[in-house]
Amino acid sequence: MSKIAVVFWSGTGNTEAMANYVAEGIQKAGKEAEVLPVDAASAAELKDMPVFALGCPAMGAEQLEESVMEDFVAEVEGFAAGKTIGLFGSYGWGDGQWMRDWVERMQNAGAEVLGGEDAMCNEAPDEDAQAACIGLGEKLAAV
Repeated sequence: MSKIAVVFWSGTGNTEAMANYVAEGIQKAGKEAEVLPVDAASAAELKDMPVFALGCPAMGAEQLEESVMEDFVAEVEGFAAGKTIGLFGSYGWGDGQWMRDWVERMQNAGAEVLGGEDAMCNEAPDEDAQAACIGLGEKLAAV
């Protein structure tokens, strides 16, 4: 399959910008990217995709956004075994613990998480974060 879904939740636009950089990397590597806000996506659609990306910023006490994204991720967790997933997101405080927890959660569900916690940044994506997101997209496209 040449289309790779990039599903995200963003409150300030930082994680949405990161989603677009992931998509840029996918396209740069010759595949098609479909960037979707989580409320326009269906976890059931990801079930048949071997590769996809999920993005969410840190919320509250370094956790995933609870009203929409947490339920979506919990559903994905049920079929993550054997999938290759890229995770990305931004944070405004803390040290990225939410991302370490998310990577571990997906790995425990049986997914291969490409790049681990590489594609995260504090606030808006700077040049390093942009490059990390583009690189994540390229890695996803190479699977």
